[in-house]
Order: sequence, then C-alpha cells, then structure tokens
Amino acid sequence: MRYHWSISASWKENQRNCHATLLHPERTACTWFFGSRTRLECRCILPPEQPTILDQWGRIVNGTAGPYEEGDTPSLTCRVTGGKPEPMVRWLVNGQVKDEEYEKNAGDVIENRLTLQPITRSELGANFTCQARNTDLIEPKEASITLELNLKPLTATIRRPGKKGVGNESLLAGKRYEVECETIGSRPPAVITWYKGRRRQLKHTTEERSENRTVSMVEFEPGVEDHGKSITCRAENPNVTGLFVEKSWKIDVVYPPIVSLNLGSTLSPEDIKEGDDVYFECHIRANPPWSKLTWIHDNQILAHNTSARIIWSNQSLVLQSVTRSSAGKYVCAATNDLNETRSEPLHFRVKFAPVCKEDRIVVVGASRGESLNIACKVEADPPAHNFRWKFNNSGETLEVAPGRFSMEKSSGVSVLRYTPTTELDYGTLSCWADNFVGTQARPCLFQLIAAGKPFPVRNCTLANQTYTSVEVKCVAGYDGGLPQKFILEVYHGDVDFLSSSQPLYNVSNVDEPNFSLAGLEASVEAGVHVAVYAVNAKGRSQPVILSEVTYRDAEKRTGQDAGIVLSPLIGVVVGALVTLVLIILVVVVRVRRERVSKPRHEKPAELSELPPQQYPLQNPQQTVETDPDVIPNKFEGNLVEVSPPSYPGGYPPGHWVTPGPTPSIDELCHKFSRRPTELRLPSRSTIPSLQSMPMTGVMMGGGQGGVTLGGSQGVVVVGAGQGVVVAGECLDGEAIKRRLMANRLPESCV
Repeated sequence: MRYHWSISASWKENQRNCHATLLHPERTACTWFFGSRTRLECRCILPPEQPTILDQWGRIVNGTAGPYEEGDTPSLTCRVTGGKPEPMVRWLVNGQVKDEEYEKNAGDVIENRLTLQPITRSELGANFTCQARNTDLIEPKEASITLELNLKPLTATIRRPGKKGVGNESLLAGKRYEVECETIGSRPPAVITWYKGRRRQLKHTTEERSENRTVSMVEFEPGVEDHGKSITCRAENPNVTGLFVEKSWKIDVVYPPIVSLNLGSTLSPEDIKEGDDVYFECHIRANPPWSKLTWIHDNQILAHNTSARIIWSNQSLVLQSVTRSSAGKYVCAATNDLNETRSEPLHFRVKFAPVCKEDRIVVVGASRGESLNIACKVEADPPAHNFRWKFNNSGETLEVAPGRFSMEKSSGVSVLRYTPTTELDYGTLSCWADNFVGTQARPCLFQLIAAGKPFPVRNCTLANQTYTSVEVKCVAGYDGGLPQKFILEVYHGDVDFLSSSQPLYNVSNVDEPNFSLAGLEASVEAGVHVAVYAVNAKGRSQPVILSEVTYRDAEKRTGQDAGIVLSPLIGVVVGALVTLVLIILVVVVRVRRERVSKPRHEKPAELSELPPQQYPLQNPQQTVETDPDVIPNKFEGNLVEVSPPSYPGGYPPGHWVTPGPTPSIDELCHKFSRRPTELRLPSRSTIPSLQSMPMTGVMMGGGQGGVTLGGSQGVVVVGAGQGVVVAGECLDGEAIKRRLMANRLPESCV
C-alpha cells in the first residue's frame, strides 16, 4: 500500500502539532503529535460512511419523504456505519439541531431515530438533515430529505357566475342555470365533483386548475322534484381518499301549481246514481303556495251554493243529491303568483232512469190513411233495454202491441209505425222506457191530430212603398193544425211568367206574414213582384202574388225613351213659341169672356158639394142620355175650372162654377122661355157621372143643398130660397117648394 501524506504544522507553547492527511480511498485522517524534543506521535482518524435515512418501514428515503398527510407522526432513522473514533449522529431540521441522541447497534452501525410530532400544513417542504461527525478536521457526513405532504382543500365556495354567492335566489323550474365552485388549499390541486341531492352526479362543463386552486362550472335545469334538494360541490385531494371539503346549496325551486283531481277515495265511480252524495278531491303542489282554487263543470265555474247543494271545503268539492245534469267533465284550477294550472278533466258519470229527450208534448199532424213513423227518444244511463207504448183517446186507453214498434237500445230510440184511419184513431200516444236503474217516471207524449197543408195568407197590403223598398203585411190563414211559418219570394220580370221564373231571394218569418224589403230595383221593362205563402210540416199553401210592389223610376224611363238630345238653341226657340201661344190664348179667352158676360146684381152663390162616397162611380156612357131633360140648356156662357175652397170635408175636383156673378131669375126665365118642359131630377146613380163630363151651365148655391136640372148641354143647380126656371116659366121659391114636396123629395134637395 502506498500512502501520500499532506502535512501541516502549527506551534503552541511547549507543543508542536503536526496535521497530516493520508490520501487514501478510505480518506483516513491521521494526526501527528510532536511531544518531546525527540518523539513524534501520529494518530489516524477514520471518517464514517455516508449517512442513510430510513422511513418507519425501513425503506431508504432519498430526496423526499412522504407524502404524508396532515396529522401524521412519521419516524425517520439516520444510520451511519464506520468511523473512528465513533462518530456523533444527529438530526437537523431546517438547519436547526433537532435530535442528538443516537445509539450504537451491532458492529460499527450507529443510528439516530427521529419521531415527528403530528405534521401540520406548515411543515410542507421542511428540510431534515442527518449529520455524522467524528472530527473537526473534516466536514461532517450529511444526508438531507424534504418533507412532502398531501394537503386537504381549505375552502369551497358556490356562486353564480359574476356574483359573490347564490344568496336566497329562487330558481324557476325548467329553466337552465350555470353555477360555479371554487376551492383552494389542496396539494395537489383538488378535483371537484357536483352532486344534486345525495346520489345524482352532475357533469361539469368547465374546470380550471392552478397550484392549489380549482374552479369548476356546471349547468343544470332544476325540476319540480328538485325543490328543497341540495346542490353540492365536493373538492377532494386526488391522491388521498378522504381529503375533501364540501359546500352545499339548498335550492328553492318555484313553479306553477301541479294539480290533479280525483273522485273521493271512498266512492266507486261505477256505482253513482241520481240522489247520491259525492265529493271530489283536488291535490295541489305549488311553490309559492296556491292562493286561489276554482271548480269548473263543463266549462262553467261552480260557486259555493248551499241551496243548490254545492259545497266547497278546503280542497274538496261536495255535491249533494246529484242529478243527471251533474254528470260531465269536472276540473279544478289552482293559482299562485306564477300562473294558473288546471287539472286534467275528470269524467263524472251519474246513472239515471230513462227520461224524454224532448221535455214537451210533440204534436204530430196526419191525414187519414197517412202512415207515420213516430220516434220516441229517451236519455238513459245505462241505455234503455225495453220500451212500451199506449194509445189514449177520449174513449179508451189501449196497449200497443210490441210488434208494431221497433227498438234501438244503443241509441235509446223506439219507432212506432202508426196509420190513422178514423176519427177515433186521433188521440195521445205515450211511450215509456226501462233500464237497470228503473222505469221512466213520466212518459213521452205525442198528440196526434188531423192536419193538412196551411191555407193561403189573405188581406195583403203594401206600405211605405218607394222605388227600392216596400213593406208587405198579410193576415195568416188556417195553419192546417200544425205550426206554420211564412215565406216571401221576390221575383223580377213579367208577372204572367212567374210560375216558370226563379226567385231572386226569399225571406221567412216564423211569427206572422209581415215582411220589410229593401234594396229592390225595378227596371223600365219589368217590375218587382212578390209571392207570399205559408208552410207547415205537410207542405205549402197556394202563393199570393203581389205585382209591382215598388214604383218604377220615372227618371230611368225618360232616360231610356229619349233618343234625341236637344241643343240649348232649340230649347230657347221652343220656349219662346210656347210662351207666345199661351199669351194668344189668354187674350182670346179674355175677349170672349167680356163678350158673353153680363152684369149680375145678385150675391154669388156658394159652391155645393156632393160627397163622392155616397154614390158609386159608374161608366158615364151608361148613365148619361142625349138631352134627357125636358128643359133645354139655353145658357151660352163658358165655364172654367177653379180651385175649390178649403172645406173641412174636402172639395172634390171636377165641380164647375161660373166665373162671374150668379144670373138673376129674370135672366134665367128669358133664357129658358122657348121650350116648355117639366121638372126632372137626376137619379143618384147619374150624379157622380155627370160631374166628370164636360158641361156648360150655371150652378147657384144657397143653404145646405140644391136641385140639379140636367141636360145634354148643361146643368143648372138652384139653391134653396132662389127662383127656379121650370118649362120656360119663372116660378118663385114657394111654388118650387110646393112642387118638390108634392113629389116627396128630400128636404136637402130643396
């Protein structure tokens, strides 16, 4: 073996020290001592081997110890082998001596066991050094490790995005929401898991991790069943099970009422019949709680009405003594601050005995020998399974044989075929039906009467006629024993061909034959005609035709006939000619009147009047004879028509008076002195005819009446109290009076 020495010397009082280091693979250190003057002493120090750190399980730890969890109490052992003199083994924590107690085991192995107190978060990354030293001449042998920990998350926070938290916010059912959870303090960064309630796991949409911070966001849609549940954010150390922290948020889910309707739990839906008491139960779930409850039957709201036996009780509806009208669809509707919700309809069935579908006596009209099919229709639940008929007249009541009528059980109809042949076959038919509930209480009644077509309307009049409208009023005829209605048809065209024409339109009236028409239009060639008739179940009456019910427009007729348009110049010329002719006529008439007029000295007589309604109008050709009177008309004066005075009874046109004063008796005597005649009074049938004929003569009125003396050339009316010309003689008033009274004439004729 070859040694290499490195010697250094230092001197102290009375002692010289020499330090020599032997360069050897084992790095043995030797120290030389110089004692006396002549003696040199050398001591060699052998350093220990490199320390080894073991964990509590005896495994060698290099670099990092752990990871441990908070609260663990691990132990570390520093083992040193060799070294001369015996090395000192100790533990340093973060450079500070922690433990210097060591022990020697078998051989040259020295160990120092360090037991740690419960580890805290603050000891993460702490440096533990094992140091072995047996001389100051060289650096001690050391081995270091770093403490690694798995840390539990410190906090977890749930909040809505952009907000600090969730607060007391309510969530609307069916709406999507985003919620995020943030956790810090975990090593390594925590993993976040979302839960709704206790079991269901929510899938997060995003997650961000940093050194000891994790942020996770989840999107979910709360349902009605989620009300009161908790949304939980669980932040857990991914390396150690059980190192987690949780944060829960109890959600308040609001939603409209959820409503369901059921028949009372103690009732059987198939056993309810008329007269039973029933109740309904409305089950409601709502947040916020419901504030209003409504009961609905066949779309009609039911009000609390004890007199009608409809009773509300909290969330129940009670119906006492139900009838068949109580059957139908029932709905309960609940309302809260969000909305109103209606339950699904509950079909409520009430069984009842048969009743007539038409609650009235049906009148059936038939003629003798006419076959009828009379249908008896009933309502029943369950359907009727049996029918029976009876006939009753004033003399007897008879059962109808079952073979004479048919039954349709499914539709609840029985049809009786009946043919009246005599007067005794008219009367009342009764029909009963039976079902499993009972027998029909009141029969269906059919009154069989003799009937036929209605009679035509009569006395039709027109009122308020215009060119485009009219009112037609008639009187109804006999209805044939059945209800009748009235129809008016409007025609346009020739009245002689109405039977082959189609009506423009028709109007009906079920009460009376009165109609008001508007919007009519009559042309020049053809007018508007109407036909009015009555209709009943047996047919229609003969129509009553009214022709030309509107006026024809004269302006239209003129406009259609005018084929030549006159120019303004021609109109001026024609107007001037007409004016000239009128002037000439006036002059001629005036000259002629002055020639024939003579002075009158007596007071003009008042006009006399013959009421036209006293004498029927006859043809003048049948009543007027050629010169029937024996007194000739010698009066030469001309007569003109003048407007009558305003009398209370009116003054009929066509009466003629002289334009001048009344002639005297002497003048009349002179005029009628040539031909002897006798007094002749016209009959009543001739008087009105004479009024319409052109005549010349004199009318003298006085008192209340007068006598008319007629001839083919004139008429003389002599008022009472005046002289009269008879047979060319002048008679005074007394003579005339005696003559008239002798012939028993009415006093009014005098």
